[in-house]
Amino acid sequence: MLSYGCMPLAFLRGMHYIESTDKHKGDGAMKVSEILKVKGNILFTVTPDTLMRDAVDVMAQKDIGSLVVMEGGRLIGMLSFREVMATLRANGGEIGGDTVRRHMDTQPLTISCQTEVDEVRRLMLNHHARYVPVLDQHNLVGVISFYDVAKAILEAQSFENQMLKSYIQDQPLMAVEQGE
Repeated sequence: MLSYGCMPLAFLRGMHYIESTDKHKGDGAMKVSEILKVKGNILFTVTPDTLMRDAVDVMAQKDIGSLVVMEGGRLIGMLSFREVMATLRANGGEIGGDTVRRHMDTQPLTISCQTEVDEVRRLMLNHHARYVPVLDQHNLVGVISFYDVAKAILEAQSFENQMLKSYIQDQPLMAVEQGE
């Protein structure tokens, strides 16, 4: 198993899966590495020469909204629901016999494991990106979706709310115990 940055990368017959083992200790701000740790360990990729219909079949079978396009072990693009819909529109509702190379986003927004989640949220909103590859140097280590970011923020806020409620509920008891 090869190790790249915040997670080891293992290869599986034309697709890659990534197992998260990052032990990042936060400095207060949530980082992308923390989302990848919780998210799971599967990442689906295709080559640029994959037929669009095969890529769409993988997306439908796996219930995923994007595929990372890899060539020679490097990220060269993304194929998401947006590109699939554009292909259908351009081909009169047919997916056609083209390859992924013709329809993929060749310049996807990318982030690193150490990018703060608030920055990811800002970038995704500003660039209308639903899926963002995570790179360590030039090595792919995962993909973060808008859903992943929203879920992480909601869970962090829920935890913080529970802690605040607990603190507020315990505060009067502490004051009474101290004779105040």
